[in-house]
Amino acid sequence: MTSLSLIANGEKVEVDVPPRTSLADLFRENLRFTGINVGCEQGVCGSCTVLVDGMPVRSCLIPAISCEGQDVRSIEGLEDDEIINLLRDAFKREHGLQCGFCTPGMLIAARDIVLRVPNADERRIRHELEGNLCRCTGYIGIVNAINSVLQDRLAAGAKVVPVETIKITKGVDGSRSSLPLPPVPRTRRAQSASVAAERALARDGWTHFEESFVIFRPPAEVWKILSNFNLVASCLPGAELTEEGERHVKGCMRVRLGPIRATFAGSASVELDEATLSGRIRGGGAEGGSGSRTRTDASFRIEPDSAGSRVSLVVDYNLQGPLAQFSRSGLAQDLGRRLVAEFADNLNGSVSGQSGAAKTAASSSDRSVDAFRLLSDGLKSWLSRFLQKLSRRR
Repeated sequence: MTSLSLIANGEKVEVDVPPRTSLADLFRENLRFTGINVGCEQGVCGSCTVLVDGMPVRSCLIPAISCEGQDVRSIEGLEDDEIINLLRDAFKREHGLQCGFCTPGMLIAARDIVLRVPNADERRIRHELEGNLCRCTGYIGIVNAINSVLQDRLAAGAKVVPVETIKITKGVDGSRSSLPLPPVPRTRRAQSASVAAERALARDGWTHFEESFVIFRPPAEVWKILSNFNLVASCLPGAELTEEGERHVKGCMRVRLGPIRATFAGSASVELDEATLSGRIRGGGAEGGSGSRTRTDASFRIEPDSAGSRVSLVVDYNLQGPLAQFSRSGLAQDLGRRLVAEFADNLNGSVSGQSGAAKTAASSSDRSVDAFRLLSDGLKSWLSRFLQKLSRRR
């Protein structure tokens, strides 16, 4: 059991929980806040959405112990929130609910839209709601409700407050007020301001990782290499290019997970900026056998390095459907980093004609990512480093 202390709907709570307890289970089973509804348990349906330090997250995917000291709000903790109350009235008026299972999470997601995207039109609202599923309404009433609140607030000249600054606190006398949020601790490396702004729309359920690698060539030459989509695809395990244009590519990615084999076919748009030696790839694909879907948003930048050039990557991707069970954050991040490392090795081998070339050829003939092999290689590497440290201490 692990001791945990957090703010639950305005009240400080101290509780002992098993380390693997999800935030949703803590609130529902231990604290009896049953406004959180658990649906898919994969972060896809959005029914379990709560606010953690003012930001919407999927509570079914969040370990409770990761919220130590944080302010967590389910729908029960937002009964006096101005935006939530406006949305409640609008949902009733526009018939935006039927069975009500998705409604708590839908209201919290809608609150985020109202505060973060004050000028959202119908298309943008629907885009923002992609992470919250409703099996009853057809979304028309929900979209109309959110749009009506947005229009009323704009007509009233309401000052839009960034969602990051909203925090509802409960005083000793039971009164509630809004105070600025403390900075949310980040475990990942800081992004540049431009990348952070571009990624502002990323929502929970996406896996994020940042990585860099060195290519033993000057930046201008590395730019030409990375602009060669066929060469890049040949060095990326599992990737195969079927169509190439100036601003788009089509292809497939083959993955092996033990006995499971999956092929994702899709397309991506490519934006390249030679002046800054940077680029961005956004796309998606689907796996015909299982019906799983994936979306990816990746950017890169090339900078001089003492050994040649350093390529920095920022990757966000989302996996939905039956195969989403393999997209748990830690596992997916480690797999992504090892895939990048193998790609870098293959690319260096390809441009130098040395040892990595054999790996490139092997990758081309196999044409699939062996996820278990990459992860087991990582485990072996970790054990080797651990044993070395242990021997040095002796």
